Amino acid sequence: MGKKLSGIDIEFFFGKCDFDYIEVMPDSLEIISAISSIVDSVYKPSEYPALNMLTQEWKCTLPFDGLRVLVATPIFRNTMLEYRALLYGGAELAVGRSVSCDGNAEASMPFDAKIVDFLKSAGVEVLTPQDVLNLEAEDEYFDLILDCAGQFSACHPRYGFVELTRSGVHFFENSEVPVFIADSGIVKRIETSLGTGEGYIRGLRQLGFENFEGKKFIVFGSGKVGSGIVLQLLREGACVQVVTDTLFGVNGFLLANDVPVLDCNDVNAVSALIQKADFVVTATGVKNALDVPEVTAALLDSRAVLANMGVEDEYGAGVPASRVLSEKSPLNFILEEPTHLKYIDASLALHAALGERLMQEVLGIIDEESEVYSADENSMQKKSALRNPPAELEQRILMISIQNGSIGPEINEMLGYAPEE
Repeated sequence: MGKKLSGIDIEFFFGKCDFDYIEVMPDSLEIISAISSIVDSVYKPSEYPALNMLTQEWKCTLPFDGLRVLVATPIFRNTMLEYRALLYGGAELAVGRSVSCDGNAEASMPFDAKIVDFLKSAGVEVLTPQDVLNLEAEDEYFDLILDCAGQFSACHPRYGFVELTRSGVHFFENSEVPVFIADSGIVKRIETSLGTGEGYIRGLRQLGFENFEGKKFIVFGSGKVGSGIVLQLLREGACVQVVTDTLFGVNGFLLANDVPVLDCNDVNAVSALIQKADFVVTATGVKNALDVPEVTAALLDSRAVLANMGVEDEYGAGVPASRVLSEKSPLNFILEEPTHLKYIDASLALHAALGERLMQEVLGIIDEESEVYSADENSMQKKSALRNPPAELEQRILMISIQNGSIGPEINEMLGYAPEE
């Protein structure tokens, strides 16, 4: 049997780890030690250059000293690197346990139960949105909430939110406190354009689908996730066709690689295409995007292997969950590591760094009026609660990721084609 950590068999949960018994106390240094014992045995610094940069800085600057910070990223082994950076920055840390974007507390978004148990045993509070609201009823508030998909948007942090995903933005449109949107800039493309597509392929392989050369794939959606899936499939030698709304144009990557594109509104042509497919994957980012009678009928009649890579159910009620791999949940979440750390590092670093930036604005260290933002100012006014990532912060994270990370060449390639939406 493996060594014990507060009654947990570490070898059973995480594989063999060569470290001594740790008596867990609800103290930041003890929590850091516990987390480090896991992540340092699995990851190399070249897999998390951006988070490593923040960690080294924050050991000295302590930007979150005395602040209560809740982090609601999906709870997996690789996300513990963000927790460690924040703890080194002085944060009093709690972790948010995910629930679905529609507010249904019974339908949890994916998380690794082994990691949840480990964090609890290490002294980290793991809270649901209702837990946080209960604390607020007792006049106990978090200072910052680093959210994902708007799960904790009903809560009331003292200073503000950072939202990780595009799908969570609408939850904060009427926010009374500042909200940074990490997904409105460049950095998040590394995860969505490179990591998510690679996770789709790994998910298929874990389920026994091995050889994709010459197989016919239909990818619904041509944004960051869809293009990333197409990239990985082309590398596998697959025959790929994209279905998207051509009213908004076709991104340059698909054109440059001669990927056929079909307009999603031509339902008869889409239905005929489905009948010939070996695999269908949805990546539109739109709930019920395929919920059209003709398309639903074609999917039910097809021999194709169906998968979803969006947060929402993109197939709609007409296609039963049993017909789609992983019961319509994003396929990569069947994996121990849904997105490899090397692809998610920059996103997690930006998520945390925007928390620091928000506090700098609140404390008057940085003048928000003087900021230069990455995205089109027409899409998100600086005067509103919603904020885009400052361009200089994103550029810094990108440069560290390219120079010190193991996927520098992939990032450079991505920057040549990845669509902004």
